[in-house]
Amino acid sequence: MARVSYRSSDIDLMARMMRAEAEGEGKQGMLYVGNVIVNRVVADCPDFRTLTNIEQVIFQVQGGNFSFEAVQKGNVFYQRARESERRLARQNVQNWREHPAKYSLWYFNPTGPCPPTWYDQPFTGQFKEHCFYEPKPGTCDSVYRG
Repeated sequence: MARVSYRSSDIDLMARMMRAEAEGEGKQGMLYVGNVIVNRVVADCPDFRTLTNIEQVIFQVQGGNFSFEAVQKGNVFYQRARESERRLARQNVQNWREHPAKYSLWYFNPTGPCPPTWYDQPFTGQFKEHCFYEPKPGTCDSVYRG
């Protein structure tokens, strides 16, 4: 059973986002980005409570900017998703989860080492250039379910 409901257009959009954000980090890096996208759909916590599907997550605006850099800069649509990225996106929605992004709701690519917190959220680990962060204990328990 899938973690979130989705349409084929969601898979395509998610695959394009995964590629735009983490193509240089290979399949594993793209899976971690996809993990964060699905976690945000599932999360019932303040930053993500109104998001109910993949498209809303990808085009979410926070603080006057899109949440994902690829959307801010416009390169999320730089190329169509390939079937290999679509397969990865389907893996994510079908329940693929792995550390350090297993429960992560945020990631970023710093210019230096990963800070121990990011906007007061604890660091969970790093994969290549991306640092991953999950919610503080007791602030978004829904991300730890299903």
